Amino acid sequence: MDGYTSKIYAAAAGAALYFGASKYVEDSKVRLLVGPSDENKELKKLLNQCPSLSENSRLVPTPYLCSGMLQTVYGTQIALRKDRASNIKYVRESKVMSDGGTVSLDWYPEQPSDDVTSIAIVVPGLGGSAYEYHIRCVVRRMYESIKNMRIVVCNHRGSGRTPLTSPRLYNAYDTSDLTDVLNELSTKFPHARLVCIGFSLGANLITRYLGDHGHSARLSAAVAVSCPYDTEVAGRALSAPGLLNDWLFQPNLMATVKRLLRRNIDVIKSSPLNYDIDAIMKASRMSEIDDLVTARTYGHKDCWAYYRAASSVEYVEKIRKPFLAINAEDDPVTPISGVPKDKFANNPCTALALVKHGGHIGFFTGVMSPKIWYLDPVAEFVSAVLE
Repeated sequence: MDGYTSKIYAAAAGAALYFGASKYVEDSKVRLLVGPSDENKELKKLLNQCPSLSENSRLVPTPYLCSGMLQTVYGTQIALRKDRASNIKYVRESKVMSDGGTVSLDWYPEQPSDDVTSIAIVVPGLGGSAYEYHIRCVVRRMYESIKNMRIVVCNHRGSGRTPLTSPRLYNAYDTSDLTDVLNELSTKFPHARLVCIGFSLGANLITRYLGDHGHSARLSAAVAVSCPYDTEVAGRALSAPGLLNDWLFQPNLMATVKRLLRRNIDVIKSSPLNYDIDAIMKASRMSEIDDLVTARTYGHKDCWAYYRAASSVEYVEKIRKPFLAINAEDDPVTPISGVPKDKFANNPCTALALVKHGGHIGFFTGVMSPKIWYLDPVAEFVSAVLE
């Protein structure tokens, strides 16, 4: 190959690399779907204070995490990571519910005094707890961004080493525990404005709570990250075969859920429903656990009937408090087809931020040490609400 030909090939390779990189960056634009412009002046004012959601904002995903499943799996693999962004220590408070069940409230940096002015309640997803990396990052970022704020993570029954004191587990639609916690906090701290940040299943619960309560909701605002909305669509996606799903994501999820069940096996065995413990421990898909446990606990025919009952799609249009949703179009767990974009477009209180790449509760950007992108819009939006 002569020198001239080499230059031609080098120029062609450079052009291809340039256009490929340009397309990669162009595809990383954040798309914001907001309700009717003549009715949402308050929400628009809040969004204008969020630089990470501006017209030119982008989430350029980590190059080696260029698919939704890679983003998702990476997030599960670093769940126990400790670094400056996540280095916190909680103060735990246990709360016994009316049926004898227990939820734990992990406070940071400490439990609030009576004159606290703002409290953020963080609600984890399925199998999640206050100790997951992304939860700890959100908690620390909120504390550093908003003066005198107190943050509390509401751990579900049996999660985050919360003792299971009732055979009744949590699910994707029963908001009674969340409602009780919010009612207690608003009564105990009457001068505090409450905001909620939910992830996946936790986001679904927050969506349903806000839709149920409308203007009377105890919250000033909420953020939902990777909410499934149509939980039947999410259930089918979570059950779909695939290399990374079969060998990495599902095994991680199932290990977490089975660990919760093993720790509380005596309480579960005490249930009058006589769960098939052997079948539960042999399950390899979350849909099997929901078939054997969740559906039976709440009186559904099977997991699919439970998923249909858990949908929050119809609740979006009933939300009457400022609500920011963040979803990725390549989410393999809560597919974009289950996100009710039409409901967001018609509700002046809601905004939906969509990114092309981010996976499920991933949203990693950067190369050497990937950072969580949504920390910026969450902190900016909540800060704007509380100003």
